[in-house]
Amino acid sequence: MKLRRAVITAAGRDGQQLPLQRLIDRDGSPKTALQIVVEEAAAAGANEIAIVVRPGDEAAFRAAAGGSASRLELLPQADPLGYGHAIQTARGFVGDEPFLHFVGDHLYVSDAATRCAQQLVAIAEAEECAVSAVQATRESMLPFYGTVGGRRLAEARGLYEVESVVEKPTPTRAEQDLIVPGLRAGHYLCFFGMHVLTPGIFDLLAALGEAGQRQLSPALDQLASRERYLAYEVTGRRFNLGETYGLLVAQLALGLAGDDRAEVLAQIVDLLARQPQAR
Repeated sequence: MKLRRAVITAAGRDGQQLPLQRLIDRDGSPKTALQIVVEEAAAAGANEIAIVVRPGDEAAFRAAAGGSASRLELLPQADPLGYGHAIQTARGFVGDEPFLHFVGDHLYVSDAATRCAQQLVAIAEAEECAVSAVQATRESMLPFYGTVGGRRLAEARGLYEVESVVEKPTPTRAEQDLIVPGLRAGHYLCFFGMHVLTPGIFDLLAALGEAGQRQLSPALDQLASRERYLAYEVTGRRFNLGETYGLLVAQLALGLAGDDRAEVLAQIVDLLARQPQAR
C-alpha cells in the first residue's frame, strides 16, 4: 500500500466556514485552518488532495488551501445529503487506491517528532489495510464522536483490531458493546478525525440506502466484518473547531506547541494575573 491521495470533507451545513478561519500556526505564520490540514496531508505523502465543498464555495476554499498539494481539486457536493455522501463525491478522484481522509473542521497537534497523519499513514502502509486514528476519550464526549470497539494487538502499542463501530453511542450502549480492555475507566476509543480508507468503503456507503442516510460509521462497522481494519492511537491531540471555544482552544494548542511558546505562555500568565479575584 502506497498512499498518494487525500480527501477533506468541508461541505457540512454548520461547519463549512470553519476551515476558512485564520489562525497562527506552530511556525508563527498566519494560515487558514484548511491550509494547516492540507499541509498535514502533504507531509504524510498525499500530494493529490480533493476538498468536498458546498456549491459556490470553490473559489474561497481554493484561495484558503495554500500551495502544498501538487494537485488540488474542489469537488462540489451538489445536494446536502450528509457526510457519507460527501465522501462518495470523491470516488472518481480516488479511483482504486487507498486514501487519507480528514474532516475539515478539526485540527491536529502531534506530541511526537512526526505529525499525526504521518503516524497514521506509516501504520496503514506497514499493515496494508484501512486504519482509523482514535483517541481515548472520556464518556461525556461520546455524543460528538464515532466510537470503536475491539481488542488490543499484543505486539503493537496503541494498535487495535476493530470489531464494531457505533456513531455517537449512548453511555449505556458504549458500556455494553464498546469497552476496550486496557483503557482507563470511563474512556472509549473515539475517532480522531482522520482515516486511511480503502476504496471498498465506497460500495459499503452506497449499500446503506438513500444518499441522505449514508454515514461513515455504519460503513466502517461493515468494513470490520469484511476486511482487516485497525484503529491506532495517534500520539497527539485533536481539536474540534465546531465546539464551544473550539477555535480558541485550537489556537492555544498551536501556540503552546510552536516556536512562540514562551511568548504565548507569558501572555496567558498576564491575562490570568489581571483577572479579578473571587470574593
